[in-house]
Amino acid sequence: MDEIRVKVIFDRERIATRIKELAVEIDARYGQEPLLAVCVLKGAVFFFGDLVRILHNKNLELDFVRLTSYGMDDASSGAPILTKDVEADIYGKHILIVEDIVDSGYSMRFLLDCFAARGARSLRLAALVDKHERRQVDVNVDFAGFAVNSGFLVGYGMDWAERWRMLPDICEIVPG
Repeated sequence: MDEIRVKVIFDRERIATRIKELAVEIDARYGQEPLLAVCVLKGAVFFFGDLVRILHNKNLELDFVRLTSYGMDDASSGAPILTKDVEADIYGKHILIVEDIVDSGYSMRFLLDCFAARGARSLRLAALVDKHERRQVDVNVDFAGFAVNSGFLVGYGMDWAERWRMLPDICEIVPG
């Protein structure tokens, strides 16, 4: 395999600043209303942890889901599978789904539809990266960290075949 190189797109300082800005937007939207923040594992774990620690909502509940649609590929299969469901009852609750990157839209459309069918009071989506290059399904990212049109991104939780998640910056894979 050729050596893989990465180029920093958003450094850790810019990421931290943007997450603080998103927290202000989310706090303004929900105030102290009860809110269930749902982290989409594995990719969103860093973003989720950083975000929920600075929210001011004292009625914040946390939960986790895990979806798979990529496997070891670099393109979505278009058929998401829920491999870990939330433990909380979401009926009648405000739900904030926290995702690392929304690209094709299949996974988030699947999860939004799933939670809507369970009677969530409201559903909103926060994504660190809103990427439009491969968007195939209409999904609205309510709280978007960064809008990106193209490139394969890794770092800050985002991976390529389970590699590169631990990079502290958001980087683009550079063809070698």
